[in-house]
Amino acid sequence: MKSWFARYRVVIGVALVTLVVLATGGYVWRTAARPADQGQQSRSGRLLTLIDQRNGNDAVSTAELSTSDGTRTPTGLRCQRVYTAGGTTVCLRLAGVGPTFEAAVLDPSGHVLKTIPLPGVPSRARVSASGKVVSWTVFVSGDSYVSAGGFSTRTGFYDLRTDTVVESLETFGATVEGRPYAAADANYWGLTVGSDDRTFYATFLGAGRRWLVKGDLAARTLETVRIGPECPSLSPDGKRLAYKKTTKWVGRWELAVLDLASGQERVLPDTAGIDDQAAWLDDHTLAYGAISGSTGKSSVYQVPADGSAGPTLVATEASSPVPMP
Repeated sequence: MKSWFARYRVVIGVALVTLVVLATGGYVWRTAARPADQGQQSRSGRLLTLIDQRNGNDAVSTAELSTSDGTRTPTGLRCQRVYTAGGTTVCLRLAGVGPTFEAAVLDPSGHVLKTIPLPGVPSRARVSASGKVVSWTVFVSGDSYVSAGGFSTRTGFYDLRTDTVVESLETFGATVEGRPYAAADANYWGLTVGSDDRTFYATFLGAGRRWLVKGDLAARTLETVRIGPECPSLSPDGKRLAYKKTTKWVGRWELAVLDLASGQERVLPDTAGIDDQAAWLDDHTLAYGAISGSTGKSSVYQVPADGSAGPTLVATEASSPVPMP
């Protein structure tokens, strides 16, 4: 049986999914906790891809990092979550009535290589640096081990090299604090894959706790690393992990960066309220979506990964930031 927190999380999940589906057909997850306005504007002048949420849209667009309300150029894609790396794009999108959803895998020209049915509402999306492994996390209705009709998360991936789809990490062999874990209540979200297209990190909920886990896609195994981190994101140089974390079971998430060699963790200033899988724009800068304290809508921010400064506003009414080469 899961802990009190797990039961509480399911209730929150139900409310979030209901709001998302009714308002935007499975749009973007919003938190009740709102950070203070992080209103300084970025000055870098680079480009990134994001989902333009203005007027309730889900248009994938390019935007400048230099202004919060600058020109956004639609790409023609419509996605609830999107990510691009190594010439491969994964677009988690509506597929039909119900609503139903799918992961569309596209090549650099925008040609759809494969579509994969998804069992729930899109939450997270990632592509490995080589473009060979795409992954997703969705909220699934009626898939809770706590209560009938509840919600849980499910994380899967697609390997373009072998044309292999793994629908859920729940099929992997898990080790918790050195012991095999076979309980049916295992829950995963927020997969990030290393440059070898084999090593990965993810969030695992099991044994009454949230864990950062490290695993092997080829061996289909994983083991716990530390308690607390959620939605990890591996840096381009493979030396650090960014993730959201709380200091309490129920509280506002903050963005933190873990040095994998030393084990030193740094919480980034003024990032409370994040509910996203942060994206590395480069080895020094992170981007993420968070609810604006003034508008109540999702906006995209960037922040130095070394904690030297607070976040700056990149784009209002936007989500799912993706670095561009």
